[in-house]
Amino acid sequence: MRKTFHQDNPSDLKLGSPLAWLVVLISALFFFYEFLQMNMFNTINADLMCAFNINGIQVSNLSAAYFYADIILLFPAGIILDKFSTRLVLSIAMAVTVAAMFVFAFTDNYWLAFSMRLLSGFGAAFNLLSSLRLASRWFPATHLALITGVVVTMAMLGGLVAQTPMTILVAHLGWRHAILVDVGIGLLFLILIIIIVRDRPKGYIEAHIEKPNSMKLGKTIVYILRNRQNWFGGCYTSFLNLPILVLGALWGTQYLTQANGFSRTQASLINAMLFIGTIIGAPIAGWISDAVRKRKIPMIIGAFISLLLALCIRYLHAPSFATMLILFLALGIFTSAQIISYPIITESNPLALTGSALGFASVLIMGGGAVFQPLMGWLLDLHWDGSKINDVPLYSITDYHFAFMLFPLMFVISLLFSFLIRETNAIEEY
Repeated sequence: MRKTFHQDNPSDLKLGSPLAWLVVLISALFFFYEFLQMNMFNTINADLMCAFNINGIQVSNLSAAYFYADIILLFPAGIILDKFSTRLVLSIAMAVTVAAMFVFAFTDNYWLAFSMRLLSGFGAAFNLLSSLRLASRWFPATHLALITGVVVTMAMLGGLVAQTPMTILVAHLGWRHAILVDVGIGLLFLILIIIIVRDRPKGYIEAHIEKPNSMKLGKTIVYILRNRQNWFGGCYTSFLNLPILVLGALWGTQYLTQANGFSRTQASLINAMLFIGTIIGAPIAGWISDAVRKRKIPMIIGAFISLLLALCIRYLHAPSFATMLILFLALGIFTSAQIISYPIITESNPLALTGSALGFASVLIMGGGAVFQPLMGWLLDLHWDGSKINDVPLYSITDYHFAFMLFPLMFVISLLFSFLIRETNAIEEY
């Protein structure tokens, strides 16, 4: 076990307390906010193409700049969180993100917008890691999968706000003023984080193995890279997270309007089902995994059913609005099994290296967005005949079907990784 707690130790009374929930949930507001930034391009995709006079690959690269920055800083972010105050790091990252979005709202220059998107991605490197770092101090290990599910649910709420609510806001205010509203929300969240979040419960006593990581940087990196659990867990989540990273964050609305003939409001509602499904599925997946003390079986089931759903979405002819609502909702529910890889990684590394291990896994996870968003745009442009409406590329259903062959392929690979992962039985090894 990593920790030894006694009933007469005051820190025990703090673990899992209402204050613990408040601290972790307030810290997760940053995750909510960053998911709003990550997914809002799905709503303003066509507006950006028109405003900057760009095509599919260019808007994909603009969106993916968030992921480029994210994966560059994620591993260092984990090391930073292992060495410095979580509250301080979280506050600085949030402030940088809000400032970047403020500049983005006003610029007419593509490369300045690209730079601000990069800055937003740099801040995002700390969102999930900060919440999980705090959860490892404020909650017992037997609750980690459930807490991870709740934290991910907060992020999905941000992704949900980026769909229909953002669509309505953009329709009434325009995309630039909608982003200024987003900046105001970020400032409010920043104030709450500064006021409420604390690094650890009062009286918290750490065992000697939990002292800040004193291992040299090179040895830390080698240790993390040699642990196959970190690789398998990160890749599993990366590929299973593809619908959120590609459909939810960028191409979902345009695919549903252009290829299936839905209105923008209908498309945003369908796309929102991905996030609602994950909001439902993530806590349930975490609770089931904790309750049965098994990690692999829920992961295998989630990947297999997600593969079947992706095939239905890819090959179903002229689906109705109700059918797509159900399919996207189910896809969100079953792909939420991805959250179980986080407790597996936490349980497979020393607590002093938790941030570093999760940071490395997050590089693999967010790397999916950096790779597959531009790849999707490239595949669409590759199959595109050059048609445009109001300076926005018009892709056909065959263009989308050609590009969307990625989904079943990546889900097969994710399923393979779920078999390679070693079962931890929800038991900490260090």
